[in-house]
Amino acid sequence: MPAKNRLKTYVPESYYHLYNRGVQKQRIFRDSQDYSVFLSYLKTYLEPKDLDALNYCMLDQEVSYKVRDQARQLLRMNNFFDQISLICYTLMPNHFHFLLYQKSENDIDSFMNSLCTRYSMYMNKKYKFVGPLFQSVYKGVLIDTDEQLLYTTRYIHRNVMDLPQYKILASKGQAFRGYLPSSYLDYLGLRKTKWVHPEIVLSYFSKRRGMTYESFVGESDDEVSQKIIYEKTIDD
Repeated sequence: MPAKNRLKTYVPESYYHLYNRGVQKQRIFRDSQDYSVFLSYLKTYLEPKDLDALNYCMLDQEVSYKVRDQARQLLRMNNFFDQISLICYTLMPNHFHFLLYQKSENDIDSFMNSLCTRYSMYMNKKYKFVGPLFQSVYKGVLIDTDEQLLYTTRYIHRNVMDLPQYKILASKGQAFRGYLPSSYLDYLGLRKTKWVHPEIVLSYFSKRRGMTYESFVGESDDEVSQKIIYEKTIDD
């Protein structure tokens, strides 16, 4: 029997919560470089390619061979700018969460296979690992409703609060002033990442008085539910 949420058939023009963790729950991010490399791969896949600049760089003989070779590799690399929109993410030491939108039914599978294979190769080379990095095929959950979309971003971002660096910053009253491997800073307006798209979620809160996205994430489940129920009653 297939494992729960191990989807291999996806619906076009739909949102999904995707996640995976290291084999035997081992760390997939071991230092700041690992986080940075993974995020750089996301950027490469999700930002549009500047084809003119890459072609010019590859043909310019005054540019070093190393730089021209990097341009050549980027030209050959998959790109999902027109296929995948990343709504939010959180990277934890031994797992990650994405909420994303796919345009066509095979976009998620192509994107995740490219990303996870490339990152596994990086980790195997750096740490001289042998065998798979991830426990199994990534898991996916279809987002059916607007409310599920909101609560999934909340769940993903609340993972940040379990990180040691968050707890240290929070104890100093500077919870979100440091680096966190999450899109939460983009949702709070403290950072603008071109390949992260919080607009659809934040638009919900721009229409609601008395609730911000930060309070939505920070408050208890009961408090949030009561506010949403109240607002639905007023709207009706």
